[in-house]
Amino acid sequence: MIDLKKKPLALIMLLFFSLPFAGCSQRRITEPISETRLLLDTVCTITAYDPAQRQLLTEALDLCAEYEALLSRTLEGSDIWRINHAQGEPVMVEAPTAELLRAGLDYGAFSGGCFDITVGRLSALWDFNGNPEVPSPIDLAAARDTADYRQVFITGNSVRLGNAESWLDLGGIAKGYIADQLAGFLKGRGVESAIVDLGGNIVTVGAKPDNSLWHIGVEQPFSERSEIIGSLSVGEASIVTSGIYERKFTENGVLYHHILDPSSGMPAESDVISVTIVSESSTIGDALSTIVILLGSEKSAPLFEQTPGLMGAVLMLKSGELVQYGDIDFTTK
Repeated sequence: MIDLKKKPLALIMLLFFSLPFAGCSQRRITEPISETRLLLDTVCTITAYDPAQRQLLTEALDLCAEYEALLSRTLEGSDIWRINHAQGEPVMVEAPTAELLRAGLDYGAFSGGCFDITVGRLSALWDFNGNPEVPSPIDLAAARDTADYRQVFITGNSVRLGNAESWLDLGGIAKGYIADQLAGFLKGRGVESAIVDLGGNIVTVGAKPDNSLWHIGVEQPFSERSEIIGSLSVGEASIVTSGIYERKFTENGVLYHHILDPSSGMPAESDVISVTIVSESSTIGDALSTIVILLGSEKSAPLFEQTPGLMGAVLMLKSGELVQYGDIDFTTK
């Protein structure tokens, strides 16, 4: 499935901290209704505040499953799977797939190549969703040589990989895109107050029923989602958190995490261990959160000024320092 797997128990803990913030107010208008389903290799929950909208929650999660069937790297028959197994031949894909691939290429250029949607061979080699281990130098070099976003060619809805050995992996952007689509679906059906939570990729729709702000908890890194470092108060927004603690393993005393640097094939090494992006678009938040961890705090700072729809960011550095960008309401615990 889409390569953003997290442990279900850990996600339940995140929901424990996030949803009470988001769903409670001094003057409760109505009890929230939620529907939860295991999709995208994680626990996905949509919450609204009108009992008459329950069917819409079901339809939104059905839509999520449809996007997964298009964008998963490992689901046989998906658009991405077909491209990866086409040996460089053109493949006709659905319009959403082509749209997201174009966005991925744009972020590749925007980041100077550190965000690369052709890291599929590297992702498969490290196997963070299965039995991860440090690859051999020979295997690592071979997989690294297949990563180059500039070798993805899109004409209309036709996609071709210039390197027949390359594999696409949209794990750094797909959940954000899907969250945006689900939020748009709900708003299009008249929902004025809701939360889309795709395993930590959160999009708030409108304001809370009493027109107050949402309060979203920001996780303490390496706490197994049992602690928060603070909370964000937002209106309609996307909140995406990425960190080197999400999928990891230790070998010979060294910590290895799932955010891979395409230039080395190894886990990213920077001063950032966690970043939360608040933006108008979850697609933006998803990609930018990955870029920040790859580049580090200093090199990322100029990109914040260049990112349309960015509201702000909270970075936790390896030193323990919290760095905040933008005009956002973040309160430490």
